[in-house]
Amino acid sequence: MLKNYKSILWIIVLGLVSYGTYFAWGAFPGISGFGAKNLCSCLFVAGRDEKSVRENELSANFIKFGTFTVNKEDSSVTGSVIGLAKRKAIYRKGLGCTLVNDIAEKDLRSQHFITASVPEINRDAIPWPQGDLIQDTKSAGVDSVQLGQAIKNVFSEPVPKKKIGTRAVVILYDGKLVAEYYAAGFNRSSRMIAWSATKSITAALIGILVKGGKLNTEEFAPVSNWKDSNDPRHKIRLEHLLQQTSGLSFTEAYSKPSEVITMLFSKGDMAGYTSSLVLKDTPGTVFNYSSGNSNILQGLIRQIVGERYYHQFPYDSLFHKIGIYSALLEPDASGTFVGSSYMFASARDLARFGLLYYNDGVFNGERILPAGWVKKSRTSFLADKLKRYGYQFWLNGFNKRDLSKKWYPDVPADMFFADGFGGQEVYIIPSKKLIAVRLGLNGFDENKFLKEVIAALPE
Repeated sequence: MLKNYKSILWIIVLGLVSYGTYFAWGAFPGISGFGAKNLCSCLFVAGRDEKSVRENELSANFIKFGTFTVNKEDSSVTGSVIGLAKRKAIYRKGLGCTLVNDIAEKDLRSQHFITASVPEINRDAIPWPQGDLIQDTKSAGVDSVQLGQAIKNVFSEPVPKKKIGTRAVVILYDGKLVAEYYAAGFNRSSRMIAWSATKSITAALIGILVKGGKLNTEEFAPVSNWKDSNDPRHKIRLEHLLQQTSGLSFTEAYSKPSEVITMLFSKGDMAGYTSSLVLKDTPGTVFNYSSGNSNILQGLIRQIVGERYYHQFPYDSLFHKIGIYSALLEPDASGTFVGSSYMFASARDLARFGLLYYNDGVFNGERILPAGWVKKSRTSFLADKLKRYGYQFWLNGFNKRDLSKKWYPDVPADMFFADGFGGQEVYIIPSKKLIAVRLGLNGFDENKFLKEVIAALPE
C-alpha cells in the first residue's frame, strides 16, 4: 500500500515538474521579450522616465519576475528570468526598438532601410486637424462641465489596488477637438503605444493598396508560401485575414505558451512564422482573433510595395496625409512592421486616424481609403456570431452572455473602434458625431466612460 502511495506521489511530482518545465519554456521568453521590448521602446521611442516604466509597465503580473538591464551606450535593453530565456531589444533611429531574434545583433544593426523623413513645419501654426492650432474648444450644444466630469472620472482610481492608469483622453465632436486631458508626465506630444489598435492601421494600409488596384479583398491572399493550389491555405482570401477568419491554427493567449507569445517574442520574421502554420478551420468559417493574421497582412504590404519604398509607405501614403507626425511603426528583425502591435503615436494623432474613418476615408478633401472601405470595416460577417468584428476594427456587437443585449449597452449600435491591450482605444460613433481616444496602462469601464461622454453631447 505504501509503495502505491509513493508511486502516485512520484507521478504527481513528475507531472508538476514536467508542466513547470513546459510553462517555463513557453512563458519565460514572453516575460523576457515583453519586458525588454517594452522598456526599450518606452525609453528610446517615447522618452519616458525609466523609474516610471519599471514601476508601471514592468510591475504587472508575471513581468515582475523578469530582470531587465538598460544599456544607454548602445540603446538596448536585455531581459531574462532567473538568468534564463535572455532577450535583447535594440533601438535604431527611425525604426524604434526590435528584439534580436533569428539574426545576429551585428547583422540587425547593419540593416539599412530608407525611412520616411518628417517635414520641418510649425504644426502649432496650422489649424486642426491638419495641424495643432486649436482656436476654440467650445462647440454648440456640448456641455463642457459634464464632459469635463466624464473625463475626470476616467482618470480617477476608485480601487487603488487595481490601478487604471489613464494617461490621455482626447474628445472630438463633429470633427472639432472639444476636450483633452493628460496625466502627469504625459502631454499632447507624448508617444504612447497603441498595442492592438495598430491592427486598424494595418487595415488602412491594405485599403490604400486596394484603392490603388494592387490588392483585391475577394481574391486569394498572394502569400508566397500559399501559391501551390494544392495547399489548403491557398484558399485564404485577403478578406479572411482582415476579418480574422483565415482558419490558421493560432492561439491568442498570453497566460500560457501559445503561438502569439512565440511570434512576438521569439521569431525574427513574424509574418513568415504565422503564414507557415497549418490550417485548422476552413477559411471564412470560424472567427479566431489572431495577431498573426495582422502580421501576414503587413508581410503582404511589404511584398506588394517593394523593399525600396516599404518603410516610407505608411508615412507617405497615410500618416503625413492626415496630419500624423508622431507615429512610429516598429519592425521585427526581418524588417517587416509588427502590424499587430507595435506602433507609438500621440493621442491627438490617433484621434486624426479616427477622424479619417469618421469621414468615410476622406481627409481634408482627399480620398485616402477606397469608397466603401469604411462601410466594410464596420460591418460584421457570417462567421462572427457575436457581430463584433469588421476589417481589423471592433464593433458594438452582442453580449456573449445575453445575445439580446449589446456588448456596450449604453452606447449606440453604430460604434466601431480600434482596440489595444490595456485600454488603448479609438472610438468612432457616427450617430453622435463623436470620436473618443483613451490611452492608459490598464483596462477600464469603457461603457461607463462612453455613456458619460455621450450624455454631455447634444441630443
